[in-house]
Amino acid sequence: MNFLSMPKPELERVYQELLERYRHFQGQHLDLNMARGKPSKAQLKLSEKMLDLVNSSSTLDSENGEDCRNYGVPLGLAEMRRLMAGMMEVPAENVIIGGNASLNMMFDTVACGMTHGFSGCAPWLEQKNRKFLCPSPGYDRHFGVTEYFGFDLITIPMTENGPDMDAVEQWVKDPSVKGIWCVPKYQNPTGITFSDDTVRRFAALKPAAKDFRIFWDNAYCVHDLTETPEHLLSLWSECAREENQNLAFFFASTSKITFPGAGIAAMAAGNDDFAELKKRYSYQTIGPDKLNQLRHVRFLKDMDGIHAQMARHRAILAPKFTAVLQKLESELSGKSVASWTKPKGGYFISVDVMEGCAKRVVELCGGAGVKLTGAGATFPYGKDPKDRNIRVAPSFPPVEELKQAMDLFCICIQLAAAEKLLKS
Repeated sequence: MNFLSMPKPELERVYQELLERYRHFQGQHLDLNMARGKPSKAQLKLSEKMLDLVNSSSTLDSENGEDCRNYGVPLGLAEMRRLMAGMMEVPAENVIIGGNASLNMMFDTVACGMTHGFSGCAPWLEQKNRKFLCPSPGYDRHFGVTEYFGFDLITIPMTENGPDMDAVEQWVKDPSVKGIWCVPKYQNPTGITFSDDTVRRFAALKPAAKDFRIFWDNAYCVHDLTETPEHLLSLWSECAREENQNLAFFFASTSKITFPGAGIAAMAAGNDDFAELKKRYSYQTIGPDKLNQLRHVRFLKDMDGIHAQMARHRAILAPKFTAVLQKLESELSGKSVASWTKPKGGYFISVDVMEGCAKRVVELCGGAGVKLTGAGATFPYGKDPKDRNIRVAPSFPPVEELKQAMDLFCICIQLAAAEKLLKS
């Protein structure tokens, strides 16, 4: 049933059959959500014991004797900085612990560039025609931050090895290009892990702008879906090898390890940038939420504890990703209406439908009770030039609901394709 080679009378018959199935779903009044990568309630339960680890009967002092109920320690507890450094593969002395969201730290770092600048350069706010590189499809909230601050967003195509580095290397010759967003492991939404060569080429960049920075958001660094995880080369080590240590900012969090709404975020930077950010944080806060840091350290303990926690997450998540991929394969394979990624980790599956059909697929799904991320969201300004990419988030619904939602999703992909072909 290759839609592209099907005679129009046959395609019309298939379309009517699909339409009948679609109307059956409409009659079920579904209310299913696959729009964002939210952990399910079963995943949230995995961390509930953490809430009992800091209470009136336990010591509330850090390993260095700081009373975590009081002011102080603006960069974070030493044990928390050490734990996050292990996860991020950076030195603990270059880590700053933030609140519950790494996105907040990214926003604040861009704001720092806007008002104070980096590497002794003028603040970005004073520089005209500033640009930011956006590997796409990518993370909509990243793009939203730099759009908010008035950057021109430049789309960089994604390849199977990461961003198109030929394009990146060409663009950084422009002194008005100030940075690039990266999710290097199990990228949102493609699930791609950057190749060793891609990481090395990033570390070796010689941008025309001294204040160009890589925003290295390693959000899924331990979020494996198999027992054979993909390996990501350390950008920190490669930058050190290239004597290019101030080229990147590094971000991570426990948002999808413990509680998304009450986790721990962290960032790291090379020595010069770290000194500037340390100064900024000394004005910004008298002290972070050290009690939450203490909970996390006592719950996760070390990297072995993090990996054990992620294995428990994997037991819940992996069957959901399997269910989605099986549905895509059984319903769409060989029909020339869609292609999709098969990630080994992260929180998303990227589906490319027939060109010009993504918005229609999302609209059809919504009309039958299944909410998806808006078509175009994975591109700068929310505009997919080919209107074909859709991000699927399998994590939140139970498996049976997920299968039901995917049945509808596959029907809608075929309906949208048939509509387009019948009109041509």
